[in-house]
Amino acid sequence: MRTNQELARLREQAIALRRQGKSLRQIKQILGPIGNQALSDALRGEPPPEWTRRPRAKDELRARARELRTQGLDYEEIAEALGVAKSSVSYWVRDMPRPERLSREQCRKRSAEGTRRYCAAERPARGAWRSAVREATAAQIGDLTHRELLIAGSIAYWCEGSKAKPYQRIGRVAFINSDPALIHFFLRFLEATGTPRTDLRFRVYIHESADVEAAHRFWRHVTGAPPEQFFSPTLKRHNPKTVRKNVGEDYHGCLRIDVYRSAALYRKIEGWAAASMAVSRSATQVRTTSL
Repeated sequence: MRTNQELARLREQAIALRRQGKSLRQIKQILGPIGNQALSDALRGEPPPEWTRRPRAKDELRARARELRTQGLDYEEIAEALGVAKSSVSYWVRDMPRPERLSREQCRKRSAEGTRRYCAAERPARGAWRSAVREATAAQIGDLTHRELLIAGSIAYWCEGSKAKPYQRIGRVAFINSDPALIHFFLRFLEATGTPRTDLRFRVYIHESADVEAAHRFWRHVTGAPPEQFFSPTLKRHNPKTVRKNVGEDYHGCLRIDVYRSAALYRKIEGWAAASMAVSRSATQVRTTSL
């Protein structure tokens, strides 16, 4: 193993020969047995003579690769930026000193920026794919029959509506949700059951820090109901420690729909939902048995 003094002498001799225009092979022949890595370390930072470059080397790409290397980019980043092979980048910049390692914060920022660029490039394609799937599957449904509307509406209610419990019997229909499309659908379901619009009452549930009046206007527009069918809103107390995502102009809270004199309707919904789920259970059992 060479001492520091021997390594310094080797570097001095190798650089002198390099500046005379010698190639790596010629330097090894002059200096005697020396490993490739040892010679590369000795010549680190010393550019090769012009004549040793390949005649077809892409000089502009090589210069750009060396410039990016001075900015601290690694081989993979340079190869991606220039659209070349990583081996080419290594050949072009291997004589340059390695850039200092990035701090954890710099690595985090670089990773976040790379993710942002990837998402920006992929988002349009994914959005187009989702739209195509949505349109194709919507075409499979078409118009709902009265029976299908009762099935879908009763299942929606069983997911989002108030239900009787052994310890609490209820005698009316109450449905709550924040999705305007689902509210529209449930109103259509109630219409299919013969429920008059005059039997409906509405209440907005929303955080007190939101624009309550704007939310009222929004839900009146969605339902088409007059102001007198709306109860006073129920406000949820704001907790400053909670990081809420449902903020901004698109936040309108939830809307609760109560149906007056709806004990009989609740029993019907209970029956429709039970029958729908029983059919699904039967179909699953049939498929399991056939397997």
